[in-house]
Amino acid sequence: MGADTPKPYLNLKGVTVLERTLTCFMGLRGLQQIVVATSEIYIKQTGEMLERLFPNVETGVTEGGERRQDSIYQALQAVNETSDLVAVHDAVRPFITKNVISDCLNAASNVGGAIVGVPVKDTIKRVDAERMIKTTPERSFLWQAQTPQIFNREQFLKAYDYANQNHVVVTDDASLFEAAGMRVKLIEGERDNFKLTYPIDFKIAEMLTETHIAGGTR
Repeated sequence: MGADTPKPYLNLKGVTVLERTLTCFMGLRGLQQIVVATSEIYIKQTGEMLERLFPNVETGVTEGGERRQDSIYQALQAVNETSDLVAVHDAVRPFITKNVISDCLNAASNVGGAIVGVPVKDTIKRVDAERMIKTTPERSFLWQAQTPQIFNREQFLKAYDYANQNHVVVTDDASLFEAAGMRVKLIEGERDNFKLTYPIDFKIAEMLTETHIAGGTR
């Protein structure tokens, strides 16, 4: 993003991106606990934010790891054993809706694992190390993975055990399930649920936030 401040703590129309993301889960039926993985210098600030937003829900903050999967694993250790499902969501996807979250929860409850995604819009090319095109996958079978990614807690722990024992490195949690031979269902989400990665994404997020504020949805 080209900023000194980590993306989740950037100001988005007067509120941090992380707070806007967390509010998407407020009032969600069955919500028992929220755990945020972050860097050490933001632990106190994040803990205070969670206590303010979720006074009636158990909250916690863990220090993140070197890789994404390390951070998620650290947070997973703090999840209550009484929780049936664990939802992993990117801190910089502040436009997820409760309807999509609920659809993903229902699918995960039935299958064991479910993620949100959208069909790819562009033709995808697979290239080699020299960027020479090798294949063009059939686009109708390609989806862009988003979050939340929701899993049965016990199966999630087993997937991580498998990954740790077999040195599996992944970029999303569904890949852990896939590597361990577990089923994951994909639920169609919304294109507003994009990940803030580049400065242009932040500009789009500002426009969407203004629209939602004007419409009374945020």
